[in-house]
Amino acid sequence: MKSCNEWKPFFAMISIEFAFSIVNILLKKVLDQGMKDLVFITYRLSISTIFLAPIGYFWERNNRPKLTLRILCYLFFSAIVGTSLTQYFFLLGIQYTSATIACAFINVVPVLTFLMALPFGLENVNIKRSSGRAKVIGTLVCIAGAMMLTLYRGMPLFSHSHIQPATSTMNGVKEMHSARRTERWTLGTIALTVGTILWSSWFLIQTNISKRYPCQYSSTAIMSFFGAIQSAILCLITSRNFSIWVLKGNMEIIAILYAGMIGSGLCFVGLSWCVKKKGPVFTAAFSPLVQILAAMFDIPFLHEQLHLGSLLGSIIVIIGLYILLWGKKKEMQNCAIKVAQEQAEEIKQQEPQLQVLTVSTDSDCPRNQVS
Repeated sequence: MKSCNEWKPFFAMISIEFAFSIVNILLKKVLDQGMKDLVFITYRLSISTIFLAPIGYFWERNNRPKLTLRILCYLFFSAIVGTSLTQYFFLLGIQYTSATIACAFINVVPVLTFLMALPFGLENVNIKRSSGRAKVIGTLVCIAGAMMLTLYRGMPLFSHSHIQPATSTMNGVKEMHSARRTERWTLGTIALTVGTILWSSWFLIQTNISKRYPCQYSSTAIMSFFGAIQSAILCLITSRNFSIWVLKGNMEIIAILYAGMIGSGLCFVGLSWCVKKKGPVFTAAFSPLVQILAAMFDIPFLHEQLHLGSLLGSIIVIIGLYILLWGKKKEMQNCAIKVAQEQAEEIKQQEPQLQVLTVSTDSDCPRNQVS
């Protein structure tokens, strides 16, 4: 039974990453069919709010602190950075590149979060220790991989087209299409970069929110509510065509329900549970699994091209991430050993005092009995 409980976080993380990969595939599918990204974000966050609000109300009603105006402002700003704008840039990047590349950029989030946390004192680096050197090296390797993903595309590794153009006219059309795709690819990588920076910033903001309002269901529901309003306003500003809000077909409905309830609902609850059970290092170590699972669906079913630059950049990012995670894990082990040693020294210092108290108590016992 104990062994089964130890394996629960492992199977939970595999299920979560599998669910996230399906979310990315569904996003790519509905965006290619013409659904507007901001409409999808608004519906997704609305479903997430409706799904999480009752859970947060009944589950956390006994220990929920008072919701002040300051906390609401934090949650409103957190929604801007973490939901509306971040999802908009990520969806734009997925639309112009592929779900596989979007997952590769998500792997850079722990590195950017680590770099942004340094000035605020939330992370520290000791170059004299192997853990500190590993964190620095892993960060540099991840940055190099991200730059390769952004700047170098490379030759295609697979070909899904079996029809070769026979005339010069067809060759010209193909070249124009290739140039257009290259431009869209550049815009997509820029959008993914901005989304990655915003998503990394959200973790720093969420650290402050979790201290002031430690109710993950309620805070996520409120944040999703603010994000849905922000996305709807942004969509109305960019497009006055109300026909885009009409859902077309079962695929869009399924994608919205799945992304809202599973992607923005149960998956984040599962992530929080795994962090509580095994810590952030264990949870973050499964991030590259999303990319692998997405590629398994993206290439054969959606017929996306896998390029050499994308493959090499993804491998470099994954290697750098695991070097960083190893350094982080080593640092946590060193801190645990240091705390244990300090506690042992305190116990040794208290032992003579305890012995003195025991001797004095023993010497008082006969006197009390005689009296």
